[in-house]
Amino acid sequence: VLSAIDNLHSQGAEGFVICPPDVRLGPAIMNRAEQYGMKVVTVDDRFVGGDGEPMEEVPHLGMSGYKIGEQVGNAIAEEMERRGWDPEEVAALRITNYELPTAKERTDGATAALLDSGFKEANIFDAPQQNTDTSSAFAAASPVFSKRSDFEHWVIYALNEESVLGGVRASEQYGLDPDQVIGVGINGSGAAFAEFSRETPTGFYGTVAVSSTMHGRQTADNLYQWITEGEKPPANTETTGKLMTRDNWEDVREELGL
Repeated sequence: VLSAIDNLHSQGAEGFVICPPDVRLGPAIMNRAEQYGMKVVTVDDRFVGGDGEPMEEVPHLGMSGYKIGEQVGNAIAEEMERRGWDPEEVAALRITNYELPTAKERTDGATAALLDSGFKEANIFDAPQQNTDTSSAFAAASPVFSKRSDFEHWVIYALNEESVLGGVRASEQYGLDPDQVIGVGINGSGAAFAEFSRETPTGFYGTVAVSSTMHGRQTADNLYQWITEGEKPPANTETTGKLMTRDNWEDVREELGL
């Protein structure tokens, strides 16, 4: 990353937009940028300072991880009610990755919404994943299903839809039918589109779709205005998403330009 900043400066760039590969690199990245007098805007993940808190002085645009998580939890609760499931008899698979602050915000938000709806906290089981992809989630989820065979109905949530899909695949291997599982992800990517396009529905009920295209476009515009007009962007602009299901995914995809 630091080499890339050096290269940008050598080409005359006066600033850049970055989605940090590791939020803890914030101080080092800002130190290099300030050496060159470059303006910086972060997108999707915020820099974290040495005190573990967000670096408020760096303008940021991204999703509100917690609010999007709440949308996931609410979607799950509403679908449970529609199916007539008794919360006392439903288990939740929470696929976690607490190394990423955004990931924790999302699963914390979903958990809070579920608990507010009457879900039993004792019925929530963690599956820590090493990475953020489907295979890692599958490996994390499989033992949980094996240990908790006393539950017939499951809900699944995580930081993204790839991880939820890993949980859904694990539920299928364990022998659960699609109507026994409600999985809701976050993003609105090709992984979700492929799942919704399957001839037979699966336990992947939906995903909270967000427009990364909009985020990229807006941050680029914010940086341009800052450099050319001196208008510093807001410290923190947070967006939410829209629930995408098998019934409406094509319409939502077109609406959000995904």
